[in-house]
Order: sequence, then structure tokens, then C-alpha cells
Amino acid sequence: MSRARVARRIATAAAFGGGGISLLGGAAIGVLLAEVSLAKRTVGGSDDVPPRADGRYGSAFAHRTGDVPLRLGFLGDSTAAGQGVHRARETPGALLASGLAAVAERPVTLVNVANPGAQSNDLARQVALLLDVGAPPPDVCVIMIGANDVTHRMPPAKSVRLLSEAVRRLRAAGSEVIVGTCPDLGSVEPVYQPLRWVARRMSRQLAAAQTIGVVGLGGRSVSLGDLLGPEFEAHPREMFGPDNYHPSAEGYATAAMAMLPTLCASLGVWPEDEHPDELRGESFLPVAQAAAEAASEGGTEVVAAAHGVFGPRGRWALLKHRRRQRLPHAAEPAATSSSA
Repeated sequence: MSRARVARRIATAAAFGGGGISLLGGAAIGVLLAEVSLAKRTVGGSDDVPPRADGRYGSAFAHRTGDVPLRLGFLGDSTAAGQGVHRARETPGALLASGLAAVAERPVTLVNVANPGAQSNDLARQVALLLDVGAPPPDVCVIMIGANDVTHRMPPAKSVRLLSEAVRRLRAAGSEVIVGTCPDLGSVEPVYQPLRWVARRMSRQLAAAQTIGVVGLGGRSVSLGDLLGPEFEAHPREMFGPDNYHPSAEGYATAAMAMLPTLCASLGVWPEDEHPDELRGESFLPVAQAAAEAASEGGTEVVAAAHGVFGPRGRWALLKHRRRQRLPHAAEPAATSSSA
């Protein structure tokens, strides 16, 4: 069965409250468990507390515009929290807040409620924290989730349903939503075959199904794939941190550089139009097909086609490969009050 068809089945089951859809045959379980035990000896993980990056970025623009700062919310797991680095400015939240401030020429207030180790069943709590702080809802939210759902064998339909509920609540509150889909766990260097193949397959199927759910609710997805493939596969020791699992500072910067154009485009401040560029392989596709293709290529954006275009195979989406720009140097966050 094609990845697009499996992703569509998972998303449909999620929408209608169905149970999980198994992506593995029973014969693979014994081999997989043996490989998992070997992988645990070499893939470290970390209990370090991520640096707190909440605060205001781009304060230099405040006197130029007088505008109220843009509010950026961050939700998800350890990758969203920035686990694996030691400076606030190296976290993805800080990198994207600084980048958004530079492109929009407005200050940006970052509020990060991501929780290391979180699965998608923690998103409801995180959304409540973000929307119940006595301040206006974020202008835009970034969610990075899914890796722990795979490693803890959460049924993919349940994972997508929980993510979709979070996106629905944020969209209802008036926030744009960008989802960095499940990273490709097959890119973790110490993981060997056949576990590497299984992890890659499960990760990409979940990422494609996440995209279908997110796009259907008016959000945008960016495929993190193998945490932005060519760079990570060519230089895994530079892109992963000391624990062999979380990205290094350079790895986070690579991921943030791919997400920044989509983040800015959602607010109308990115200097590209919303039409496909055939020279870059962009096109309108049925959403399931677009989701499957995006899952295979890191940094690919999927957004619903304008005017809710539908065809014989359902909703259509725009597959985008936006031009990346180098991120500005991120500063440490300026302190803000809780009501900022």
C-alpha cells in the first residue's frame, strides 16, 4: 500500500475516532525488540533541562514601528524545547523568534510551553497553558511533535487526532499554526538495520498523516524528515548533540532555517507569492499525495490550496519548496512581563 493511502487511512481513522492502524507485521516484532535493546545502549538521551528562551526578540525594531510585538507560541516535545543545547539563543524557539523579528521588522515575544518527553497526549495541557496566560492568543504557533509517539508505540490515528484537536483549538483562538512533522528516526546514527528501516517507515507514515490533519484545519506543515536530510546524513556528528539523539546547535539552526519561510509566510511577511514554482518542483496535488511527498523530503511545506479546492481525490494542497535564507544571529531573550 502506498504511503499516501496509508496516511489517508490514518487521518480518516483519526477524524472519526477510530483505533490504531498497525504499520508492522507480527513477524517483525521479535527482530524489532532485539534491535531496540541494542539501540538503547548507544543512543543516549538526556535529562538536562533545556535553556529557557522565553522573552522578547528584535527589540531594536520597537522604536521604529511602535507596533505591539508579534506573539510566537511554541509547543511540543524536547526538540521544540531545545533539549541538547546550553544557550537560549541556540534553541529553535529563539532562532525562529529572532528570524521572524528580522523579516517582519517587529519585535517578537516568545512563549514556549514545550515539554521534554511529551507525546501528543500532552498537547491539550500545553494549549491550555498558552491560551490561559491572561494575554492575547499568539499570532502564530509552532508545534514540533511525534517522535515520542513513535518510540512509545502510540497508535498513529490517536496521535493525529490529538494533534488535530490542538490545532483546531489554536486556530479557533485566532492563531496561525505551523507543525514541524515527526522527524525521521531512521536518521539517528547509532540505530542499525532493520530497526533503522522500521523507524524511518513509521516516522514518515506518521508525518504524512499529521500533514493531512493539519492542512485540513487551515494550518501549514513543514516536513522535518530526517531532520533536514542531506546535511544530517552528510554530517551526523555535527548535526546531533552529545546524546546522539537531539540536534546540536548547528542541527537546530538547520531545522529553523527551513521552517522560517513558512512561519513568516503564514503572517504575510515572506517575500514570495503563494503560487507554485515549477522549476523548484512545486505543484498542486491531492493533499494525501502532497503529504506523502513532503514526508520524504525535509523542509517541504504543505498548505491547503486557496479557496478550498477539491478534486476527485478530495482536498488539494500546495507543495512548496521555499528558498531558505541564513538566520540572523540570535541574541539572548530580553525579559518580559507575563502579560507581554
